[in-house]
This record gives sequence, structure tokens and C-alpha cells, in this order.
Amino acid sequence: MAGVVVSMRVPCMIFFFLCSGSLWAQKGVHEAWGRMLQTYVSESGDVDYKAWKEDRYALDAYIEALARNAPAKDAPTPQRMAFWINAYNALTVQLILKNYPLESIRDLYRPWGRTVFQIGDQSYSLGAIEHRILRKMGDPRIHFAINCASASCPKLSRTVYTGRGLEQQLHQATQAFLTDPSKNKIEGNQWRLSRIFLWFGQDFGGRKGKIAFIKKVLGLPQETTPELSYKRYDWGLNQAYNSPIIQ
Repeated sequence: MAGVVVSMRVPCMIFFFLCSGSLWAQKGVHEAWGRMLQTYVSESGDVDYKAWKEDRYALDAYIEALARNAPAKDAPTPQRMAFWINAYNALTVQLILKNYPLESIRDLYRPWGRTVFQIGDQSYSLGAIEHRILRKMGDPRIHFAINCASASCPKLSRTVYTGRGLEQQLHQATQAFLTDPSKNKIEGNQWRLSRIFLWFGQDFGGRKGKIAFIKKVLGLPQETTPELSYKRYDWGLNQAYNSPIIQ
């Protein structure tokens, strides 16, 4: 790349991310995000925020690339949904890294209400992405794909969400969340569910709808009528040895 002077003090990662758009066209905007997920997120969903903070430039560059490559409003729903799931998760990690160390995302002032993303002249908060974009797409499984950086949240996926693979990815994320005993305990006629089902019950069609939804995902007998209760929610940061903050 003749004529381009790059300071040796600038990490190599930044150089590659800030090159011309041809790199994104060849490799795909989300390749960097997938590499970071594989590096800093464990199979159990624990996030190494301490190490990731040292590589924050890569995450910042990825989010800048997202803003330049947003799907068109008339793009297929799976493509738009995958974009916004990835954006939500990356922006949540970025918010934590900017304020790390901390014990909980709720230590921050209005974490879901502050502006964290800009596309052109349109600004977005995490709350706007979740409630005004993703929930309006009408698939309640998005609640198991987006991660709020907390121990009781669905775990942060180690793979990038894609329009082509979205259906299978959402099913797997939902099934993994429902069968995780730390999140839900679904046995016999006594179900102790995540508070996600309480807070967003209308997205599942109310009490009957959420029961039918869970039965369908897990292949449970339709004739059972369980009693529902809800587990306390651990807002401690989703990293190893987090300090639980429980509601």
C-alpha cells in the first residue's frame, strides 16, 4: 500500500480495520466480531473483559464498520435481525469495556437509555435497539440471542449471527437457555422460569403462550398445565468469579 504511513505505535489490528472498504467486501464485516468472540468468550459464556479491554481498538473499529454497513430498510428480515443482534451484543460489550472494571451493568447510569450507536444522523440506545427494532420484528427468540452482560442473561454466543443461519441459531440459543438449570428449571408441573418470561410475557402471548412456546421448543407433552414461578435475576457481570447482584 504505497504512500500510506502507519505509525509503529498503532496496533496492527487497527491498521487492517481502518483500511479501505475492500477488506470488508472480501472478508465480511462480521469476521472481526467472530474472531473476538472466539478469543474472549468461553464455551460457558464467561467473558474475559480484562483481556478484551486491551484489544478495545478492534471492537471499536468493528462497530464503526457496522455503522457504515447497515442493511437497507427493505432488506430481508433475517438479515436485518442478525445485524441488530450482533450490533446489540457488540455495543453492550463496548459499554462494559469503556467502564471496566465494574461489578454489574446496572452500576452505570441509564445503561440502556444512553446513546451508544450512530448511523448517519440517527442515534440509538441499547433500549431502542431492543424495543423499537428487534422486538418489533415479532420473534420472541431474540430475547435469548441478545446479551445484557449479566450472569442470568442468555450467554453471549461465540459465533456471529447471520441472515442465512438465523433460524437455526435462534433455535439453538433458545434451547440452550431453556435447558440451562441456572436460568430455568422446567420439571414436571412446577416450572421456575427466568424473569425474562415475566418481563416480556406479552412477546410470548401471555401465560398460555409462554407455556406453549416452551413446550414446542423442548418437545414436551401438550396436555401438562404447569404452575409458574420466576427465579431471581443475577445482575452480576457475566465473567468468571463475578460478584452476584441479585434481584
